[in-house]
Amino acid sequence: MRILYFHQHFSTPRGSLGTRSYEMARRLIARGHTVTMVCGSANLGDTGLEVLFERGSRRGTVDGIRIIEFQLPYAGRDRFLKRTMLFLKFAARSVGVVLSEKVDLVFATSTPLTAAIPGIVARWIRRRPFVFEVRDLWPELPRAMGVIRNPIVLGLMGALEWVAYHSAKRCIALSPGIVEGIARHGYPREKIALVPNACDLDMFAPRSGACRRERLRRQVAPDAFVAVFAGAHGVANGLDAVLDAAAVLKARGRAGIHILLVGDGQLKPHLAARVESECLPVSLWDPLEKSDLALLFAEVDAGLMVLADVPAFYFGTSPNKFFDYIASGLPVLNNYPGWIANLISEHECGVVVPPGDPEAFANALELMADNSEQVRQMGANARRLAEERFSREGLAQEFVSVLESAHEHWHRPPGTNTETRVRH
Repeated sequence: MRILYFHQHFSTPRGSLGTRSYEMARRLIARGHTVTMVCGSANLGDTGLEVLFERGSRRGTVDGIRIIEFQLPYAGRDRFLKRTMLFLKFAARSVGVVLSEKVDLVFATSTPLTAAIPGIVARWIRRRPFVFEVRDLWPELPRAMGVIRNPIVLGLMGALEWVAYHSAKRCIALSPGIVEGIARHGYPREKIALVPNACDLDMFAPRSGACRRERLRRQVAPDAFVAVFAGAHGVANGLDAVLDAAAVLKARGRAGIHILLVGDGQLKPHLAARVESECLPVSLWDPLEKSDLALLFAEVDAGLMVLADVPAFYFGTSPNKFFDYIASGLPVLNNYPGWIANLISEHECGVVVPPGDPEAFANALELMADNSEQVRQMGANARRLAEERFSREGLAQEFVSVLESAHEHWHRPPGTNTETRVRH
């Protein structure tokens, strides 16, 4: 099967972005399929291509994946209008690929929502099966955050969302809330597959204490309790909540607790200014490659799951960092309700605190810093959860099966199965 795979923010493990698409493409190739990845140029990503761009694009093969990379540089710090234009340009150029490449199935993953446009074209013009993976619910999330308020824009995005779902042979959702969000638009629930983000159990395997503090020795004391947040520093991440908790710890004189923020985004300059002006026990690092991040996780004591207090986030996201934390055997401190919080509580692999409560956040950090044996058990529980529920190998097989099933049913003659080639 020849698969066109559209992911604007694709990266290999050499970059600092999530590698779900890279890993899924490799599993598809291992099953004998051909994968052409169509992507843009993300500032924190690395496609692995080294040839120069010609006429705005470059092509090559990396780890068996054919890659078409458009020279459309994207950065999390870009303003909304610039990001929007990049999304539309990527969608337009992707449509050209759909119309010119030989293809048996088209797969597209959001965000952005405009990534679905080439899939819609494939479905209705090329008459090829389209599978749509939904990582975040748009426009629900930007509407809830107040990022997009124009009713015309929201209406157009809502229409695109509906058409994307109903053009897809199957949909893949990354969280239970996303399943519900897709179903609310009248899409058949039995055609939605829940395939959450996964754990890279080998890369993020817990390590012995021999390497403790190797990368942190210049910034923290050898016996300090270190909690890390690794991810985007944007409005959605609500990282002021971490600094508020750090301010409480400073006022209490808890010098033995240190917080590390790793990543980049629009609010990083603001966060850095707060840390400096308030002399907070917080360090800000630039993004790290996945392999370097795994080494860092072996040196810290806990992972932080932090989001802005927006109810739409509670069940409608599937953050990569959570799965990296638990694969590393790190207990997780989480500050918002939802399915991730439920997992943490059910499996006793961390602590959940209410949003908007810096005192509770600081109390949780102190609890973890003062109870090493309890933290060790939480970490062991986290690793067990990673192995039993979120193994990359197991979830990748489910993913591959969804695409193969969509292709098979598309070409199956009517009447041979209850699920015939449906024209939505």
